[in-house]
Amino acid sequence: MFDMPDYDGHESVHWFHDAATGYRGLVAIHDTTLGPACGGTRMWAYAGADAALTDALRLSRGMSYKNAMADLPLGGGKAVILGDARTQKSPALMRAHGRAVESLAGRYVTAMDVGMSEADMETISTVTRHVAGFAQKGRTGGDPSPMTAWGVFCGIRAAAKAGLGTDDLKGVRVAVQGVGNVGFDTARHLKAAGAILTVADVNEANLRRAAETLGAAVMATDAIHAAEADIFAPCALGAILNDATIPQIRARVVAGAANNQLAVPAVHGAMLAGRGILYAPDYVINGGGIIRVCGQIYDWSDEAIRARTERIGATLAEIFAAAKAEGRPTHEVADAIARGRIAAARRQKAA
Repeated sequence: MFDMPDYDGHESVHWFHDAATGYRGLVAIHDTTLGPACGGTRMWAYAGADAALTDALRLSRGMSYKNAMADLPLGGGKAVILGDARTQKSPALMRAHGRAVESLAGRYVTAMDVGMSEADMETISTVTRHVAGFAQKGRTGGDPSPMTAWGVFCGIRAAAKAGLGTDDLKGVRVAVQGVGNVGFDTARHLKAAGAILTVADVNEANLRRAAETLGAAVMATDAIHAAEADIFAPCALGAILNDATIPQIRARVVAGAANNQLAVPAVHGAMLAGRGILYAPDYVINGGGIIRVCGQIYDWSDEAIRARTERIGATLAEIFAAAKAEGRPTHEVADAIARGRIAAARRQKAA
């Protein structure tokens, strides 16, 4: 693990197995300088343990940076469960995962990610209190996806201002890849602002909903990145920005909700910048969900959660301005700011 390219000085990685349920999972804790590690649980049919570990290492590091850029009192962590969420999930398996989270004694707090639902979070919460991001009686927060979408919309406006010269989205052509929960809500906000939508999704029901309710045009998932558009909004799985797709992108701005959009950040962030395409770093623009989760952990008001989410636009504007002034790719600028905030907090703790 220490020699893997995605290992980044992670504090710890914990592997779990429960023979009775067949549960196999792991929790990667990247950094707890700013607070307890927090990040969602993802259930996925990984090709093997190495693929699961790579995902957990990348996602947990991303959560450290995401939480730092959102100015949250949280560190970065991520949990993955090896298995097909459609066929292998059960309440007993969810409780086994909850016990694994509980064994970490609060160093990691989990929430929803791919393959998980609010019902799963409720089941997990019967065996651990270190869980958030679902409806809990008497507490703010809940499903984080609507706030993720609102933050992405705020970020798209900021990216349009920097990359297109206007934050008025009326008539702006946006190609949205993935119209599940977050992608559809993002598209709905864009439509309300007057944007012209083209969408793609592997799920036919999602496509019909977007076409019928938002008047969106439909494209194939493997072609949407090359759509005639002003903004390309990746809102599905990661690594969409790569050697094959970047030369085909016609949009002047890439800004969307997906995690880990750059297949190889050092390579593909520079490729985008070299083509003059403005990239909104994914872990900054999609921070609304974790802000909502943090608000539930620390009992913030709905108004405070929304206000913090809307600051995403201002944070991105600062990144874009610094990248332009320094002649650097935007993801490098964001990484440097995040690392700087974590290092400053570490120094303060040591003082």
